[in-house]
Amino acid sequence: MHVRIRGLSKRFGGVQALQDVDLEIARGSVHGLVGENGAGKSTLGKILAGALQPDSGELWLEGRGQVRLRTPAEALANGITIIAQELTLEPKRSIAENVLLGIEPVRLRVLDRRRLNATCARLAAEAGFDDLGKRTTRLVENLAVSERQKVEILRALARRAELIVMDEPTAALSEADAERLGHTVRSLRERGITILYVSHRLKEVLAVADTVSVLRDGRLIKTAMTGEETPASLVGAMMGRPAALAFPDKQPPPNSGRIVLSVEGLTRPPLVNGVDLAVRAGEIVGLAGLIGSGRTEIARALVGADRATAGVIELEGERLVIRSPRDAIARGIVLLPESRREQGLLLGRSVQENVTLPHLEQLSRMGVISTTTERTRAQEMTRRVGVKAAGLGARVISLSGGNQQKVLFARSLFGSPRVLVLDEPTRGVDVGAKHAIYELIAELAQQGMAVLLISSELEEVVGLSHRVLVIRHGSVVAEFQGDEVTEDAVLRAAFAAA
Repeated sequence: MHVRIRGLSKRFGGVQALQDVDLEIARGSVHGLVGENGAGKSTLGKILAGALQPDSGELWLEGRGQVRLRTPAEALANGITIIAQELTLEPKRSIAENVLLGIEPVRLRVLDRRRLNATCARLAAEAGFDDLGKRTTRLVENLAVSERQKVEILRALARRAELIVMDEPTAALSEADAERLGHTVRSLRERGITILYVSHRLKEVLAVADTVSVLRDGRLIKTAMTGEETPASLVGAMMGRPAALAFPDKQPPPNSGRIVLSVEGLTRPPLVNGVDLAVRAGEIVGLAGLIGSGRTEIARALVGADRATAGVIELEGERLVIRSPRDAIARGIVLLPESRREQGLLLGRSVQENVTLPHLEQLSRMGVISTTTERTRAQEMTRRVGVKAAGLGARVISLSGGNQQKVLFARSLFGSPRVLVLDEPTRGVDVGAKHAIYELIAELAQQGMAVLLISSELEEVVGLSHRVLVIRHGSVVAEFQGDEVTEDAVLRAAFAAA
C-alpha cells in the first residue's frame, strides 16, 4: 500500500504535536520514523491507524483515494493496523484468543478452539516465534513483557493488513528476539506489505528500514534512504545540533572502595539459583543475559518484591532480612522497575505525588503531612534529575517517556539510597533522554553510590558498567571487568558460545 500524507497537523491543547507534515510511504517498503519523545511519531502512527483524528491535512491510500479514518475499525477495513507501544492485550485470555480476537474461527456458531490454536501456532511459526506457537493456550497474564510484545505482533499479522504501524515493537525484546523480528519485518516487505517502523533504536532502524524520516517538534525535518544515514546523522537531525552517541567516560571506582552490597546464594526457583555478587561504592555492575535468563528475577528477589527462598544479603557488612520492597527502601536499597507504566508510576496522579508517595512518613509529623516540605523536596528531586513538566501538579501521563522515567529516578533517589538497582533504566525513551540518564547514572556512581544495572541493550551495559556479570539460567556464569568488558565477550558467555 502506497501512502501519501499532505499538510497533516494535530494539536493537543497548547502543544502542537504535528505541523504541516508531508510524507510518502512507498508500497512494500519499511519506512523508519525517528525523533525524540514528543516529536510526534506516535501521534502520526495513531492518525494512520484511526486512533486519532487530525485537525487538518489529507491522507491518500493507494487504490482508495483520499480517506478519513475515524476509528481503528475503519483503518483496519482499509488495510491498516497498529502495534501500539502500550500493550492492549486481554490478560485473562489465552495467547490464541488474543491473537485472533474478533476474527475467531467458528463452527456452527461455536468457537472452534482446535482451529483457533492451530491458526495461532501457524502464525507464530511463520513469524519465528515458535516458543509461543507451542503454548497457544497459555494465559497472557502469565507471560513476560517480551512475550506479550510478540503476541501483539502476531495479532497484527493475523489481520493481514496492507500497512502495519509498528510503534516501538522491540522495546521489550532481547537483541536476539529483535533480530528475529527484523527477519519477520523483511519477510513482510517481500510479501508486499508496507511497514511504518517507529523506534528509538537508531541502529535497528537503519538495519531494518529502506527509508527513514526524522521528526522534530512536530515537523518533518528530512527523509532519506537509510544507506545514506548513520546513527550520528540521525541524532543531529533529531536534536537540531550535532550530538555524539558516546557514553560518559568511565571514572574508575576507588581501589579502596568498600563493598556496599554483598549477596551470597540468593535463590528463588526456577529463575534465581544461588546467585553470588558484590557491588562496591562508586561501582556500576551490569547484569547481562538473554531475556528469561533471570536478570529481573534476581533484582526482584534482592529487594523483596519476590520472596527469596535462600541466600544472605549484607549491606555494608550488616546482614539484612528483606521481606518486602518497603524493607529494602528502609535499609537503603531501591529498585527502579523494568516497566514504569505497570510497576512504577501512578499515571493519573501528579508528578509530586509520584515522587513522594513511598516517603510520606519522612514528610509527616504526628501523622500529618507537611505539604510545604513535600513540595520543597519534590521540587528538589525533580530538579536534580532534570524532569521537564508544566509543574509538580502535572499528571505523569502527560509527560514524555523520558520525563516519566526521570520521575521514577526522582522517587528512587528521594531517600538517599546506598544501592540503586536499575532494571531497563532507558526503556522506551528517546536518545536525548538516554544521554541525560546515562550522565545521571555515571554521576551517582562518582558520588559513591553502588549501582546494579540491568538492560536488554548490550551496548548500554558495556558502555556504562565497570564490571559485568553474565546470567544464564538464573546463575552467574561469567564475570568481566576493565578491558574485558566487550559486547563480543558478553554475548558469547550469554549464549554459551566458545
